[in-house]
Amino acid sequence: MRRSKTFQKDAITVEFMVRQLRETVGVDVEAVNAPGTTEEREVTESNLHRPGLALAGYVDLFTHQRIQILGNTENQYLDHLDASGRREAFGHLTQFPVPCIVITAGNALDDTLAAMATDAGIPVYRTPLPTVRFMSLLRNFLADQFAPQRAVHGSMVDVYGIGLLLIGKSGIGKSEVALDLVERGHRLVADDVVIATKREEAILMGAGTELVQHFMEVRGLGLVDVRSMFGIRAIRFQKRIEVVVNMQLWDADEEYTRINMVEDTHEILGVDLPMVQVPITPGKNITVICEVIAMNYLLRHYGYDPAEVFTERLRQRIQQEGASAPRRNIEYFEQDYE
Repeated sequence: MRRSKTFQKDAITVEFMVRQLRETVGVDVEAVNAPGTTEEREVTESNLHRPGLALAGYVDLFTHQRIQILGNTENQYLDHLDASGRREAFGHLTQFPVPCIVITAGNALDDTLAAMATDAGIPVYRTPLPTVRFMSLLRNFLADQFAPQRAVHGSMVDVYGIGLLLIGKSGIGKSEVALDLVERGHRLVADDVVIATKREEAILMGAGTELVQHFMEVRGLGLVDVRSMFGIRAIRFQKRIEVVVNMQLWDADEEYTRINMVEDTHEILGVDLPMVQVPITPGKNITVICEVIAMNYLLRHYGYDPAEVFTERLRQRIQQEGASAPRRNIEYFEQDYE
């Protein structure tokens, strides 16, 4: 199995951030000043800051490395000051290497303050969006940009709404199983390399690489364009990773789970995911097993665990009959000889 590689962005440029907000997120962001190139201004974290205390003069704990958001409160505070007071208050911000300043809720910055930001090399932008809404969109975007990621060797398929990550040794048949699942109406997320992105504390999102996207390599056949062959309904660009299916060659000395009493886990980026060990033997229908794995996960998600139900039924039978041999005890169906 290939070794997984973990990576995480240290910074993005302000120019890239603003362009993505406009083109990808759909946020109306307008530049207020032109302090030169924004390719050198970098954003290094996903947290945002509203500099109310900094405008008032308290800068001992000012987190100037964050994007500064000026909403209604900050703008009204500046408006109630005279011209000299506004310059002094805004100067508390511009004395630091702030990545950028964003004016929200349709507010405007007067020309004097915009010139101060330009002289300090700080880009200023404005948006008509309310402060809370804009901060939510921007925070989500930055959290995605700075999220830790790991490249995992495997295939990922959305089966009945459950993200199955198929892993195993190279050549064991992950791509073939994924292709068979797609042919049965399920949706391919990625093949060969799955980029796992950690969202929040215990959420992993899987996606393909920009280069490969929804191409598959099947040994003996070559490349298959799943999107062109099966249509747009056969693909997903990303999906939460919920269950890991570890495909292994059958080993007579290996102990495999029989009634799901022991749960295995697989760790990715510090998140323990439920894992099912599937031994590969000739004639075994792995595609159907993957579908059952997904449906069984759904049952357990909605509160029904077959292993627990069977265990409880067994416990009740033992209590009723003690250690005696099990009897034939089936329901009688009158005149049923089929």
